[in-house]
Amino acid sequence: MSAESLDVPERPPTAADEPPPIEVRGLVSAFGDRTIHDGLDLTVNAGEVLGVVGGSGAGKSVLLNSIIGLKAPEGGQIKVFGVDINRSSDAELELIEQRWGVLFQNGALFSNLTVRENVAAPFFEHTKMTKAEIYELADLKIGLTGLPPHTGDLKPAELSGGMRKRAGLARALALDPDLLFLDEPTSGLDPISAGAFDELIGDLSESLGLTVFMITHDLDSLYAICDRVAVIADKKVVAVGTIPELKKAAHPWIQEYFNGPRGRAAATAKGDEPQGAA
Repeated sequence: MSAESLDVPERPPTAADEPPPIEVRGLVSAFGDRTIHDGLDLTVNAGEVLGVVGGSGAGKSVLLNSIIGLKAPEGGQIKVFGVDINRSSDAELELIEQRWGVLFQNGALFSNLTVRENVAAPFFEHTKMTKAEIYELADLKIGLTGLPPHTGDLKPAELSGGMRKRAGLARALALDPDLLFLDEPTSGLDPISAGAFDELIGDLSESLGLTVFMITHDLDSLYAICDRVAVIADKKVVAVGTIPELKKAAHPWIQEYFNGPRGRAAATAKGDEPQGAA
């Protein structure tokens, strides 16, 4: 009997067979005559927390907006879970969008809705559950981010900055995403609140098996929770690696960022560098 005639069952897919959550190849982004990215490449691995850093105007948020489809690229390819988001059907894109959650820098909460109603919004948009079921799940998500139960009845204006971030995170986690986008999640927070938020993200990414794409300028966050860091400079990702690997890179911006005074202070606080190290 020939091999072709055998009824061999297909091997079940494994994690190694699945495409990376994010693959960006040759990305070109521009606003008019101003080119932001020119041939940018980046791969985000499943289950990692990837920090994205770069100087002001380097295009960090433009990259995030391009990946989630808020900005059409001028060139290149962006795949999320193996799907080219700029060449997919509306049905394919909707399925992909349900697998990611986004926490924008300002939280992007609807000011006229309560926190519970904000967190419930993705359920109303993408599911056919009853209102009672949706609000029950919304309360569970609110609790998951460490907010007290009464928070669901409050409007965003009644929350502190740290509470608004957590409420925005609860909404981003509403549909149990595989991929979480964070845009400057600790921006505007005091050091204690920022540290608590870092700890929350680290705990959630580990317990929920999330892949996290995090734009940040906060060196403490990078040291606290990131598995790797991607550096955007010169309109490209010039380096990707662990912080110890990046500290050895020759690029001047990387050297100034990680080995400058603030970088050394963050390393010392983390215990990665002795006090007084040059």
